Amino acid sequence: MKFDPCLYPATLIKRYKRFLADIELPNGDITTIHCPNTGAMTGCAEPGFKVWYSLSDNQKRKYPGTFELAQNNQGHLIGINTGRANHLVVEAIKNNKINEFADYQQCKTEVKYGHENSRIDVLLSDDNKPDCYVEIKSTTLLIDNCGYFPDAVTTRGQKHIRELMTLISEGKRAVLFFCVQHSGIKEVKVADFIDEKYGTLLKEAIKAGVEVLCYGCEINENSIEIDNKLNFICD
Repeated sequence: MKFDPCLYPATLIKRYKRFLADIELPNGDITTIHCPNTGAMTGCAEPGFKVWYSLSDNQKRKYPGTFELAQNNQGHLIGINTGRANHLVVEAIKNNKINEFADYQQCKTEVKYGHENSRIDVLLSDDNKPDCYVEIKSTTLLIDNCGYFPDAVTTRGQKHIRELMTLISEGKRAVLFFCVQHSGIKEVKVADFIDEKYGTLLKEAIKAGVEVLCYGCEINENSIEIDNKLNFICD
């Protein structure tokens, strides 16, 4: 996925109120941009980080700039915009970059399903195999070269795992997909030290037959795309 229009560089001053970030432009001006990430963003948005942002021409937006990328002190590039994760996975599926999803005839997004008023991120279907429901999670929390999810307690994420287990009981295929938008992450674990209930549910889901896939991304200031498969470690 190429960034179109192109991104602009800046320096992060601070991220605050979850959805806002103040940045310093190369000419010294200070401006506020939208931060499309509801997580804790631990280690992803520290003051002084080099960042990149996109600009919208939508006149109705209060903040036309959107926080897209950050670079930490180790030089790792991080995808901040969690909304990009679904697009990245769908693009990779259509370009046959994810072997586990090969040969499905149809790919739909944001389809209503389940018993808890949910929408699945991706629904893959084929006449010759069970429907495949894919729940996508953007992963950026880095600790000692390992990625962790979630980075904050997530009741919504817990609901999604319950829904995936129900799908398995109905004879469908269910996949939890960690889209790793952090160049420093080499493997992924569940952050049960942050959300113990999420960790317990995920382990139950794996035993029930829910699949877990992790893929990293190739990231630069011009583009971001699904690149390589990473290991998921379930302790």
